[in-house]
Amino acid sequence: MDKSCSIFHYLFSLIVILSNQVGNVHSLGNIIFGVNCGGDAHIDVDGIFYQKDPLEGKVGISSDFGRQYLTIGRVSDLDAILYQTERYHHATFGYDIPITEDGDYVLVLKFSEVYFNAPSMKVFDVTLNGVHTIVSYLDIFEKVGKAVAHDEYIPFRVAKGNVLVNDEESELIGKKIKVEFIKGNQDNPKANAIYVMKGLLKDVPKLPLLTGEVDEEEREEKPTVIDKGANSPSPGSTPVKKKRENAQKIPNPYGDESNMLLPIFVAIAAFIPLLFCLCKL
Repeated sequence: MDKSCSIFHYLFSLIVILSNQVGNVHSLGNIIFGVNCGGDAHIDVDGIFYQKDPLEGKVGISSDFGRQYLTIGRVSDLDAILYQTERYHHATFGYDIPITEDGDYVLVLKFSEVYFNAPSMKVFDVTLNGVHTIVSYLDIFEKVGKAVAHDEYIPFRVAKGNVLVNDEESELIGKKIKVEFIKGNQDNPKANAIYVMKGLLKDVPKLPLLTGEVDEEEREEKPTVIDKGANSPSPGSTPVKKKRENAQKIPNPYGDESNMLLPIFVAIAAFIPLLFCLCKL
């Protein structure tokens, strides 16, 4: 009987662990792209994989100047490396992100200021797909101070060969989009890490709030069914942004908890006959 009880406890623990993992997989979404800018490959505490910087030796300058800070505010020491290394350039630069399927996506941009000690020293914009300004006048120090993590979350949607960002539409060319860090008048643009998740903004792991900071989790996502009409740009042309109105909200594919619980019910149903047999031993 002791043997059967031990097996019972083992299998019960296994079911609990598997059910937790099922929930995590559903809530995170599918990571389609990740890069540790200016650094080596890394897997963060949420299981997100960041490849080694593909621009190494090609574009811009990699730096690990941030390593002088043993800790980075708002993040685990295990993930500090994502904010300690960076890539900067004396001109505009960017990364190509492969997009092979229609759907909702979230671009996550990671930054930290490890050099300047005051605001207005480094300020730059970030654009997506060549036409959408997704971050304007980014001053990292002004937002969070020095050696503190700052993330930008950019929801967008791809449908029928078009990209929709903040109610602006542009053409998806070559099954990829580019995120670019724009050179301005106040020092050089930079990036610490990037990833893209196929899913919704609510599914993205967020940094803890700063003291007194208001949670902007409720930034509305407006996925819209894009209808190509007579005014659609011709293939191979430069993307042109257009305003979209009356955006329709798409049902959340991760919102149905019944889909998440189904594997647990199946495991329990399969386990009950086994438990009955063990009790007869």
